[in-house]
Amino acid sequence: MRRIASLTRVAVGVASLALAATACGGTSNDSGDSGDSSKDAKGLAIAYDVGGKGDQSFNDAAFSGLEKAQKEFGYKTADIEPTDGETDADKEQRLSSLAKQGYNPVIGIGFAYGPALEAVAKKYPKTTFGIVDSVVEGKNVASLVFSEQEASYLAGVAAAKATKSNTVGFVGGVDVPLIHKFEAGYTQGVKDTKPSVKVLSQYLTQTAEEGGFSSPDKGKAAAEGQLEKGADVIYAAAGLSGQGVIEAASKAGKYAIGVDSDQYKQEALAKYKGAILTSALKDVGGSVYTLAKSVHDGKPLTGTQTFDLKVNGVGLADSNPKMAEIPGLTDAVAKAKAAIVDGTIKVKTS
Repeated sequence: MRRIASLTRVAVGVASLALAATACGGTSNDSGDSGDSSKDAKGLAIAYDVGGKGDQSFNDAAFSGLEKAQKEFGYKTADIEPTDGETDADKEQRLSSLAKQGYNPVIGIGFAYGPALEAVAKKYPKTTFGIVDSVVEGKNVASLVFSEQEASYLAGVAAAKATKSNTVGFVGGVDVPLIHKFEAGYTQGVKDTKPSVKVLSQYLTQTAEEGGFSSPDKGKAAAEGQLEKGADVIYAAAGLSGQGVIEAASKAGKYAIGVDSDQYKQEALAKYKGAILTSALKDVGGSVYTLAKSVHDGKPLTGTQTFDLKVNGVGLADSNPKMAEIPGLTDAVAKAKAAIVDGTIKVKTS
């Protein structure tokens, strides 16, 4: 966030990433060109995760990085939507098509691209590939991973300070290790701040194919169940499904905590913004842009690149002025961030 945990779309530069490295088909849409000498060149291409563009969260954060790269480097970009019920073979074909067309780098947005990207990267050794939220081995692969548990810990601190019922909730999109990191950090942050607070937890589906990241109706139903049990702050790590959590919290006059993007600022969620206390941020856009810049500069990043609080790769939004009105919240979050950065607080990942 801007003051508590300053985070910008491209907060993590190539130099910071190098220091932080620790070796989370549709139709192609060209995003235009700037009209300069590089206008015919092809650069960054991204393949979206389930939920696709317009989720106001994970995928839209990735698109922001693509937009910045396109404007800065003046080349053609592409972003491709997933299809319902697609297989690894479908993903592999999508990534192969982008590489074959000359896009570089090619980035799979989401851990589901792991098997496909590993296979395709071997076939196109001169193309740099990236994957968000997973680690894939390969000489021409950059794995862009985040310390989601650290941002979630800060969200937990905020929830503990904001709750009046002493009950808060967590809604995870899919029951997988990546989302367990969000839950673990959040729960630890709540309990470290106020041990008496009860944390209700629910996962929407066991697999992404069942719609856990792409079903606002499922998110809404889960949130309504937690609200009935007394939760007055609910954190959703569920992609597009999180919109249903936010809607339910708003209608009940309670708080929701968003994820990945600053959801308080999302136009599609404007009518619910008063209920969005804060958002646990991860600079997916910054990671996408940084990999694109490294390729453009002729020094492509490879290996595991970790985005954490130390490099402002994750953080907590403070856009909602209500945060400053809750006694002790701002100071508690600031102290927690400092303690995580200096190693005093070790945040769990499961």
